[in-house]
Amino acid sequence: MTFQRRILLLATAVLLLTAVGVLAVVRASSRAEEKDHAQAGGPPVSEGAVSLDPDRGGRRIVFRNMAWGPHRDELATVPAGAPEGARTASGVSCLRFHAAGGTGICLQADRSGVRDGYKAVVLDASLKEVSAHPLDGVPTRARVSPGGHLAAWTVFVGGDSYAGTNFSTRTSVLDLRTGRLDASLEDFEILKDGKPYRAADVNFWGVTFAADERTFYATLATGGLTHLVRGDLAGRTVTTLRENVECPSLSPDGTRLVFKKRVPGLPAEAPWRLYALDLASGAQTPLGEERSVDDQVVWTDDRTVVYALPGDFGADLYSVPADGSGAPTRLMASALAPALLG
Repeated sequence: MTFQRRILLLATAVLLLTAVGVLAVVRASSRAEEKDHAQAGGPPVSEGAVSLDPDRGGRRIVFRNMAWGPHRDELATVPAGAPEGARTASGVSCLRFHAAGGTGICLQADRSGVRDGYKAVVLDASLKEVSAHPLDGVPTRARVSPGGHLAAWTVFVGGDSYAGTNFSTRTSVLDLRTGRLDASLEDFEILKDGKPYRAADVNFWGVTFAADERTFYATLATGGLTHLVRGDLAGRTVTTLRENVECPSLSPDGTRLVFKKRVPGLPAEAPWRLYALDLASGAQTPLGEERSVDDQVVWTDDRTVVYALPGDFGADLYSVPADGSGAPTRLMASALAPALLG
């Protein structure tokens, strides 16, 4: 056997051993992931079609999938009647998401430029991009109006938590009928206690829309206090209604808001409890969830709300009656930012 042939055989053997080693590592990693998934009790997730069409696919939940695996952070769907069942993932990744009326808003990372950033992407019913808008901060809230004609989003532009005081937000509203983008609600006229108001520390967050596709509610913070405001997109005004209301969510029938309220005596890092506000009477009712919820709830119907709490893989979804009765129950593990469709 020549020297050159010996070298060739040796090189071939090395390549074969390397390939076998790589294959073993990949298989071991795959088995470990499967084991971790099984131990976590997470549902199976597979790629497939996800639609935002309210008239297609029956009653269902579309949400950000938080389960570990190749489809983590993707929009996924399950039947509303089987929330812990197998998930269908879309391939579209979102940090924050909401949908209604066949329209979705997806706040996602944007790595297309020189520096990483974020953008708000409007999605049609097939999850195709309609338009994209650069964001000036970290995504935190997103909402679509019931008819699918308006989208709103909030980003942090300083600090990182509503619980403290060192933060600033920017809230934008996009009218899909006209293409008009109100880049900041801070440009609207503020009527506080019946009088025009301006201050350098004004911040807005947590928009929720009424069915008329014009009226909205949101949180206004100024002077160390938070206020519930009612907004008029046509008039470009917001009017304060009451104090100590954050992240309101309007019921489907338009009669109540569920919001998070700061309660004296709770820890500074977890200061909120969920309350329901009857808009006609002004009566407030604490909900059965006694943990601090840092989320904007979603109504599943006129009786129940869903919200996120920290979980093993980032967040889990819970539900509770909106009238103060009952107790919270876990709806889904490893999920965030739900939208109820159909």
